[in-house]
Amino acid sequence: MFDLARLRLLRELSHRGTMMAVSAACRLTPSAVSQQLATLESEAGIALIEPTGRRVKLTAAGLRLAAHAETILNAVEAARIDMGSITAQPSGTLGIGCFGTFAKAYALPAIIRARQRYPDLHIVLHEFEPEDAVDAVRIGRCDAAIVYSHSLVPRAMDRNFDVIPLLDEPILLALPASRKGLPATVDLAELADCEWIGGSRGTGGYELTDRACALAGFAPRITHSVDDYELLLRMVSAGLGVSFVPAVAVDLYPDTSVVVRHAAGPALRRRIDMITRPAMASAPILTSFIAELQSCLPGKP
Repeated sequence: MFDLARLRLLRELSHRGTMMAVSAACRLTPSAVSQQLATLESEAGIALIEPTGRRVKLTAAGLRLAAHAETILNAVEAARIDMGSITAQPSGTLGIGCFGTFAKAYALPAIIRARQRYPDLHIVLHEFEPEDAVDAVRIGRCDAAIVYSHSLVPRAMDRNFDVIPLLDEPILLALPASRKGLPATVDLAELADCEWIGGSRGTGGYELTDRACALAGFAPRITHSVDDYELLLRMVSAGLGVSFVPAVAVDLYPDTSVVVRHAAGPALRRRIDMITRPAMASAPILTSFIAELQSCLPGKP
């Protein structure tokens, strides 16, 4: 019989490609990962991994067992969830990964509501940016995660996850008070001489700025890289640059000295989804939280 922990490591190797990446995600040493996978090979009675230069790859048998591992691990989780759903009220611990702005505006109120309604349901919040949140769901550190993607920076969703749409919000232009004379919709080319405040590379905010300005015919001077929207809006207010911000950030951190406008051209949007493993998607502990969360979103009672 195959050990579930070892099957999970094999599945992670199929997703991540390197022992180092698996060890980092699973909080094990590379040697421990290697030893566990060697034991799994012995259990299988066939080579699952083969060297390729300084790295390794899964053999045909390894790929087949990794696919079985996905099915097996989902089935075990489904059984666990089914046993936990026998009680009349949702109960147990639910781990949710979420990025900061959404957590402050919507997830925290939903957690408070869920705690009041279901005293035996314990929701644990982990602050993660989308890439880390995806990893946390895949390895089981979180049961579900709330992630975002920008309209000009699409994010491919892992086909092994269930995706639950939550919110689609506009991305706005944040400008200092000196620009208050600009119309409600601004041609970005008028801001070609400005310094820009972007997010860190890889978070989507930096790439959104770069691509939106490129469509307007110029390369932005991204002087500052800031992921904290409260700080970003304070910097805009101080005249240190202009920036794109999601609508929720403007609501969370109102500042009368920041001018908000729409950008001309393709509509700039931020899509927010919840991702979870298939077995968890129908679990009462998650569906109960989703119901509370959706009631906290804009336009809901």
